[in-house]
Amino acid sequence: MDILSAIFRQQSRRIGILIPSVVVSEKHSDALEITEHPVERSTTNSASGFITDHAYKRPSEVTMECGFAGGGALLDFIDTTSIGLSAGLSPKETYQKLLRLQSDRLPFDVVTGKRVYRNMLIKTLEVTTDKTSENVLNCILTLREIIMTQTKSISVADKSDMQDGVSTSAVQNTGMKSTTPPNESVLSSVVSGGYRLGGG
Repeated sequence: MDILSAIFRQQSRRIGILIPSVVVSEKHSDALEITEHPVERSTTNSASGFITDHAYKRPSEVTMECGFAGGGALLDFIDTTSIGLSAGLSPKETYQKLLRLQSDRLPFDVVTGKRVYRNMLIKTLEVTTDKTSENVLNCILTLREIIMTQTKSISVADKSDMQDGVSTSAVQNTGMKSTTPPNESVLSSVVSGGYRLGGG
Protein backbone atom coordinates (compact mmCIF):
# COMPACT_ATOMS: atom_id res chain seq x y z
CA MET A 1 0.00 0.00 0.00
CA ASP A 2 1.41 3.39 -0.97
CA ILE A 3 1.64 6.40 1.34
CA LEU A 4 -1.38 8.21 -0.17
CA SER A 5 -3.59 5.15 0.33
CA ALA A 6 -2.47 4.97 3.95
CA ILE A 7 -3.19 8.68 4.53
CA PHE A 8 -6.58 8.80 2.82
CA ARG A 9 -7.74 5.32 3.80
CA GLN A 10 -11.45 5.32 4.62
CA GLN A 11 -12.47 3.74 7.91
CA SER A 12 -15.08 1.09 7.13
CA ARG A 13 -15.99 0.18 10.73
CA ARG A 14 -17.94 2.36 13.14
CA ILE A 15 -19.67 1.87 16.51
CA GLY A 16 -22.01 4.81 16.96
CA ILE A 17 -19.65 7.77 16.61
CA LEU A 18 -16.55 5.81 17.67
CA ILE A 19 -14.21 4.47 14.99
CA PRO A 20 -11.95 1.61 16.13
CA SER A 21 -8.34 1.67 15.02
CA VAL A 22 -8.40 -2.04 14.23
CA VAL A 23 -11.04 -4.78 14.18
CA VAL A 24 -9.57 -8.22 14.86
CA SER A 25 -12.75 -10.21 14.28
CA GLU A 26 -16.48 -9.87 13.70
CA LYS A 27 -19.03 -12.58 14.43
CA HIS A 28 -22.51 -12.06 13.00
CA SER A 29 -25.51 -13.96 14.34
CA ASP A 30 -29.04 -14.05 12.87
CA ALA A 31 -31.51 -16.62 14.21
CA LEU A 32 -35.06 -17.59 13.37
CA GLU A 33 -37.21 -18.84 16.25
CA ILE A 34 -39.47 -21.64 15.04
CA THR A 35 -42.46 -22.48 17.22
CA GLU A 36 -43.62 -26.01 18.03
CA HIS A 37 -47.37 -25.68 17.52
CA PRO A 38 -49.00 -27.20 14.39
CA VAL A 39 -49.06 -25.06 11.26
CA GLU A 40 -51.91 -25.11 8.75
CA ARG A 41 -51.07 -26.19 5.21
CA SER A 42 -51.52 -23.75 2.35
CA THR A 43 -54.57 -24.04 0.09
CA THR A 44 -54.16 -25.69 -3.31
CA ASN A 45 -54.92 -22.57 -5.35
CA SER A 46 -53.06 -19.95 -3.36
CA ALA A 47 -50.83 -19.45 -0.35
CA SER A 48 -53.57 -17.73 1.63
CA GLY A 49 -53.83 -20.56 4.13
CA PHE A 50 -50.46 -19.99 5.81
CA ILE A 51 -50.35 -19.10 9.49
CA THR A 52 -47.64 -16.48 9.87
CA ASP A 53 -46.85 -16.90 13.55
CA HIS A 54 -45.04 -20.24 13.12
CA ALA A 55 -41.67 -18.48 13.06
CA TYR A 56 -40.28 -15.10 14.02
CA LYS A 57 -36.89 -13.50 13.62
CA ARG A 58 -34.80 -12.92 16.71
CA PRO A 59 -32.79 -9.69 17.08
CA SER A 60 -29.52 -9.67 15.16
CA GLU A 61 -26.29 -9.80 17.15
CA VAL A 62 -22.71 -8.98 16.25
CA THR A 63 -19.62 -9.56 18.37
CA MET A 64 -16.63 -7.37 17.55
CA GLU A 65 -13.12 -7.74 18.90
CA CYS A 66 -11.50 -4.39 18.29
CA GLY A 67 -8.74 -2.10 19.45
CA PHE A 68 -8.48 1.64 19.91
CA ALA A 69 -5.07 3.25 19.63
CA GLY A 70 -3.79 5.23 22.59
CA GLY A 71 -3.98 9.00 22.35
CA GLY A 72 -3.59 11.62 25.04
CA ALA A 73 -0.93 14.31 25.41
CA LEU A 74 1.51 15.08 22.62
CA LEU A 75 4.45 15.36 25.04
CA ASP A 76 5.39 12.97 27.82
CA PHE A 77 6.49 15.62 30.31
CA ILE A 78 3.64 18.17 29.81
CA ASP A 79 -0.13 17.64 29.80
CA THR A 80 -1.04 19.26 26.47
CA THR A 81 -4.65 18.07 26.62
CA SER A 82 -5.53 20.95 28.97
CA ILE A 83 -4.78 23.45 26.18
CA GLY A 84 -6.55 21.44 23.50
CA LEU A 85 -3.54 19.68 21.96
CA SER A 86 -3.87 15.91 21.92
CA ALA A 87 -3.31 12.89 19.70
CA GLY A 88 -6.89 11.67 20.00
CA LEU A 89 -8.69 10.04 22.89
CA SER A 90 -6.72 8.13 25.48
CA PRO A 91 -7.71 4.51 26.22
CA LYS A 92 -9.36 5.66 29.45
CA GLU A 93 -11.44 8.29 27.63
CA THR A 94 -12.46 5.81 24.93
CA TYR A 95 -13.48 3.30 27.59
CA GLN A 96 -15.60 5.95 29.32
CA LYS A 97 -17.29 6.81 26.01
CA LEU A 98 -18.14 3.15 25.41
CA LEU A 99 -19.55 2.83 28.95
CA ARG A 100 -21.60 5.98 28.43
CA LEU A 101 -22.86 4.66 25.10
CA GLN A 102 -23.99 1.49 26.89
CA SER A 103 -25.58 3.24 29.88
CA ASP A 104 -27.46 5.81 27.75
CA ARG A 105 -29.45 2.95 26.18
CA LEU A 106 -30.07 4.99 23.02
CA PRO A 107 -30.06 2.94 19.78
CA PHE A 108 -27.24 3.70 17.35
CA ASP A 109 -25.87 2.41 14.05
CA VAL A 110 -23.01 -0.06 13.70
CA VAL A 111 -21.04 -0.34 10.46
CA THR A 112 -19.12 -3.59 9.93
CA GLY A 113 -17.28 -5.04 6.98
CA LYS A 114 -20.28 -7.16 5.93
CA ARG A 115 -23.36 -5.08 6.73
CA VAL A 116 -24.82 -2.02 8.44
CA TYR A 117 -26.87 -2.56 11.59
CA ARG A 118 -29.58 -0.13 12.72
CA ASN A 119 -30.97 0.36 16.25
CA MET A 120 -28.19 -1.41 18.13
CA LEU A 121 -27.27 -1.42 21.82
CA ILE A 122 -24.17 -2.65 23.62
CA LYS A 123 -25.15 -5.88 25.40
CA THR A 124 -21.72 -6.68 26.85
CA LEU A 125 -18.45 -4.78 26.97
CA GLU A 126 -15.30 -6.71 27.88
CA VAL A 127 -11.96 -4.93 28.23
CA THR A 128 -8.66 -6.77 28.68
CA THR A 129 -5.48 -5.04 29.85
CA ASP A 130 -2.14 -6.82 30.09
CA LYS A 131 1.53 -5.94 29.74
CA THR A 132 1.24 -5.67 25.95
CA SER A 133 -1.93 -3.55 25.90
CA GLU A 134 -1.40 -1.05 28.72
CA ASN A 135 -1.49 1.97 26.42
CA VAL A 136 -4.25 0.84 24.08
CA LEU A 137 -7.84 -0.29 24.56
CA ASN A 138 -8.54 -3.90 23.60
CA CYS A 139 -12.21 -4.76 23.93
CA ILE A 140 -14.84 -7.28 22.89
CA LEU A 141 -18.26 -5.78 22.20
CA THR A 142 -21.46 -7.77 21.86
CA LEU A 143 -24.13 -5.64 20.23
CA ARG A 144 -27.79 -6.58 19.85
CA GLU A 145 -30.48 -5.12 17.63
CA ILE A 146 -33.59 -3.51 19.10
CA ILE A 147 -36.69 -4.43 17.09
CA MET A 148 -38.74 -1.24 16.77
CA THR A 149 -42.52 -1.13 16.33
CA GLN A 150 -44.93 1.66 15.53
CA THR A 151 -48.41 2.26 16.82
CA LYS A 152 -51.16 3.75 14.70
CA SER A 153 -54.12 5.63 16.12
CA ILE A 154 -57.49 5.31 14.38
CA SER A 155 -60.68 7.30 14.81
CA VAL A 156 -63.88 5.43 15.68
CA ALA A 157 -67.40 6.46 16.48
CA ASP A 158 -68.12 7.67 19.98
CA LYS A 159 -69.63 5.12 22.35
CA SER A 160 -72.67 7.34 22.85
CA ASP A 161 -73.42 7.16 19.10
CA MET A 162 -73.46 3.36 19.10
CA GLN A 163 -76.58 1.30 19.64
CA ASP A 164 -74.83 -1.01 22.10
CA GLY A 165 -71.76 1.06 22.93
CA VAL A 166 -70.62 -0.76 26.05
CA SER A 167 -70.16 -4.17 24.45
CA THR A 168 -69.06 -2.93 21.02
CA SER A 169 -65.37 -3.34 20.38
CA ALA A 170 -63.21 -0.85 18.55
CA VAL A 171 -62.58 -1.09 14.83
CA GLN A 172 -59.74 -3.49 14.09
CA ASN A 173 -57.60 -3.98 11.02
CA THR A 174 -57.47 -7.72 10.41
CA GLY A 175 -55.35 -7.55 7.27
CA MET A 176 -55.92 -8.50 3.66
CA LYS A 177 -58.48 -11.18 2.82
CA SER A 178 -58.24 -13.42 -0.23
CA THR A 179 -61.02 -15.70 -1.39
CA THR A 180 -60.57 -19.24 -2.65
CA PRO A 181 -62.89 -20.50 -5.43
CA PRO A 182 -65.23 -23.28 -4.23
CA ASN A 183 -64.64 -26.87 -5.24
CA GLU A 184 -66.87 -27.96 -8.13
CA SER A 185 -67.62 -31.54 -9.08
CA VAL A 186 -67.28 -32.86 -12.63
CA LEU A 187 -71.03 -33.56 -12.86
CA SER A 188 -71.87 -30.04 -11.77
CA SER A 189 -69.52 -28.52 -14.35
CA VAL A 190 -70.98 -30.74 -17.14
CA VAL A 191 -74.55 -29.84 -16.21
CA SER A 192 -73.82 -26.12 -15.99
CA GLY A 193 -71.87 -26.25 -19.28
CA GLY A 194 -74.73 -28.08 -21.05
CA TYR A 195 -77.20 -25.61 -19.60
CA ARG A 196 -75.20 -22.73 -21.10
CA LEU A 197 -74.94 -24.51 -24.50
CA GLY A 198 -78.65 -25.12 -24.53
CA GLY A 199 -79.27 -21.41 -24.28
CA GLY A 200 -80.56 -21.52 -20.73
